[in-house]
Amino acid sequence: MKKTCSLIMVFFLILTLTACGRTGNDAPSEEQAAIPTTPAGILFTSFKDQIKNGAADPEEIANQLVSNPIIPFAPVVMPVEPGFLNGFSSDISGFDSGAIFAPMIGSIPFVGYVFSVSGDVDSFVQQLKNNADLRWNICTQADEMICEAVGNTVFFVMAPASFES
Repeated sequence: MKKTCSLIMVFFLILTLTACGRTGNDAPSEEQAAIPTTPAGILFTSFKDQIKNGAADPEEIANQLVSNPIIPFAPVVMPVEPGFLNGFSSDISGFDSGAIFAPMIGSIPFVGYVFSVSGDVDSFVQQLKNNADLRWNICTQADEMICEAVGNTVFFVMAPASFES
């Protein structure tokens, strides 16, 4: 009887260990590994998809970005003019048109922009990166910044690593 119980226990132990083990198929593919998991990364992927589908107007693109389910707050989208922009330590110029997308409530460390640039796009992107201030918001600080251009359209966002509390 002891032998039988011991064999049954060993069987269940082996079954438990094999059921919880990983297989070689559990590793993410290169495509899955490239999918961004942060809010900023997810929005940048959405931005690139919109550009690929022919979107060009910054305000239209910003409105599409805030409709993404990753956005947990009530957003506002507005056109912007060159000058002082929220999230930067000095005036921003060199763009033809732009739109801000941000939360209506200022305590969320998130601000995003879409710009259309007809001049030197690389210099404009560098201007944004050089003047970005992750701690622009008095109460909070963004965890990451993405500033990239696709053609003559520039995506800029500062955001928390996650919107989970």
